[in-house]
Amino acid sequence: MPKKAKSKAKSKAKLNIKKSKKGRRAAPPKRKVAVSIPALEAAATKAADFAAKHEAAAAESKGAAEQRRSDADAARQEVTKLEAAAKKAKRDATKSAAAVKEANNRAAKLDALAKKARREATGREAAAERARLAAAEKARREAAQQAKREAAEKARLEAIERAKRKAAEKAERDAARKAEREAARQAKREAAEKAKIEAAERAQREAAEKAEREAARKVEREAAKEAKREAARIAKMEASAQAKREAAEKVEAEREGLNEQNARPPNR
Repeated sequence: MPKKAKSKAKSKAKLNIKKSKKGRRAAPPKRKVAVSIPALEAAATKAADFAAKHEAAAAESKGAAEQRRSDADAARQEVTKLEAAAKKAKRDATKSAAAVKEANNRAAKLDALAKKARREATGREAAAERARLAAAEKARREAAQQAKREAAEKARLEAIERAKRKAAEKAERDAARKAEREAARQAKREAAEKAKIEAAERAQREAAEKAEREAARKVEREAAKEAKREAARIAKMEASAQAKREAAEKVEAEREGLNEQNARPPNR
């Protein structure tokens, strides 16, 4: 659209130049008026180019909106200057009827161009305002999206932190349970080892006591056997002594008997 507007403005400016040439052939104005009108046409063409150029630049960015406003103000000032030049041309063209008519036509065209330039300037202002509002809306949407992204990132980080805390707590609980299980197993092992040692010691004590009892019984048996042997020996010795006594008594009795026989007188 801006290129089309620029080309239309250039074609209109060329058409105005051709008409101005035809008017000069039909009723040549004074030199002063003839010089002013081409200058005004060139200025109008320049203003149209200027307006088209800044109309094309109106859709660029928010940062160029203020520049476009200042350009629109410059265009309005240029239009005001053109209007003033058109009025001056009208005043200069009153010296000749043909020049006045041509100047009036040119002035009307310049007025139309001025109105068009004003409309374009107004359109550029509206476009600049729309661009500003669009940029503000875009900035608002971007800020909202940024806030959403930041909130999502914050939520993600908090979720990660919560997951880390839960994992750490779970690992701590697991480690505590593992330590408890290890302690319980260690206590069981120690208790089993202690019970084993106590059982071994008890078995040793029982074996020692049994050995002592066996030894004592053996000693008792040996003592009993020795006592029996001693008793048998003593009994044997007593029996031998008794036999010796009995033999001695018998011998003594026999000797006494012999002595009695010897002491008795013989029978006659």
